[in-house]
Amino acid sequence: MKHQLATDLVHAARQGATAGGWHVPPIDLSTTYPTPNPAEASASLDAFVEGQASAANPVYSRLHNGTVRHFETAMAKLEGCEDAVAFASGMAAISALILAAGGSGNKHIVAVRPVYGGSDHLLSCGLLGNQVSWVEADQVAAAIRPDTALVMVETPANPTLKLVDIAAIVAQAGEVPVAVDSTFATPVLQQPIKHGAALVIHSATKFLGGHGDVLSGVVACSQDWAARLRQVRILTGANLHPLGAYLLIRGLATLRLRVLAAQANALELAGRLSAHPLVDRVYFPGMSGSAAQRCLFQRQMSGPGSVLAFTLRGDALAAETLIAGLQLITPAVSLGSVDTLIQRPAGLTHRIVDAEALAGSGVSPNLLRLSVGIEYLEDLWADLEQAMSKAIEPTHLAA
Repeated sequence: MKHQLATDLVHAARQGATAGGWHVPPIDLSTTYPTPNPAEASASLDAFVEGQASAANPVYSRLHNGTVRHFETAMAKLEGCEDAVAFASGMAAISALILAAGGSGNKHIVAVRPVYGGSDHLLSCGLLGNQVSWVEADQVAAAIRPDTALVMVETPANPTLKLVDIAAIVAQAGEVPVAVDSTFATPVLQQPIKHGAALVIHSATKFLGGHGDVLSGVVACSQDWAARLRQVRILTGANLHPLGAYLLIRGLATLRLRVLAAQANALELAGRLSAHPLVDRVYFPGMSGSAAQRCLFQRQMSGPGSVLAFTLRGDALAAETLIAGLQLITPAVSLGSVDTLIQRPAGLTHRIVDAEALAGSGVSPNLLRLSVGIEYLEDLWADLEQAMSKAIEPTHLAA
């Protein structure tokens, strides 16, 4: 029976558990498993090495873990995919994807900025043997080469919230698979597979976990892609810990409630910030950008989410002074938690990105990224107001 997303978020990870007699998927902390039948164990090992999701005997937790598998099957269902593979972090997931994509000898990747600073640096430095062509969203087709293995985009983009038209990228990519980092949106607000993407990436550390206490990444995809990703995970050992998988399963049950509650706060704060005389510009899906961006938002997303960015009528020092003056909102990287976090991307998450590329992506020194939580709205606004009053001194104002 087909259910709505709100129901699947609660039940998707429980289906296999109830068949085993549990109401909640158990935490399997075993590192190794008894192998009384040598032939069965050998056959199981062969199956895992080939990229299969399960076998008669788990053999060893780097090959398979039941708790992690519950989370993976839930994510596959939520993203409308055949399968999903979980990793120890979002960067581990992206690294595995790059390695899996280049397995046939194709090392070239086409990517659209901006993306998360760590992703940008990994693609650009060539550490994993890849080459990258950074292009605008309408230049993807021209950048495709015979050895292009993957097209990668992030939408909404980190940290400017710029939207990328997934269907248009897919059309340009042709036979080349498109991977979409959908961390900011979550399955609640956006499902890239419906727009033709082949792979969906999440830093599960963020909204999927939602409480700032688990580090993880996940890729939702086809069974063929999942097999390749599992092969990389087995060899690199980038496994998600079962306790992390348990926390993610628990987080999924409240994901929609948290996303919608935080989004309501973000909508109000975005409006108030845009009207504030000391704020130069607010970046928020559906509210900022061109008419084309607003139209794309209506077509591709069911809501703007709870991450926004804004620039003060001042310089980097003004932005840093605002952060230092906050009393409730936490100055920290990461996002998607129940509490509100703020950071200056040019100084932290995107500090390792080439300065020229950073400027070209619209990431100015005075840009602040705000991940809005589920606190009482007026408390958040009062904290922002008092901090802004301290931040904008004459010496900090832009010329």
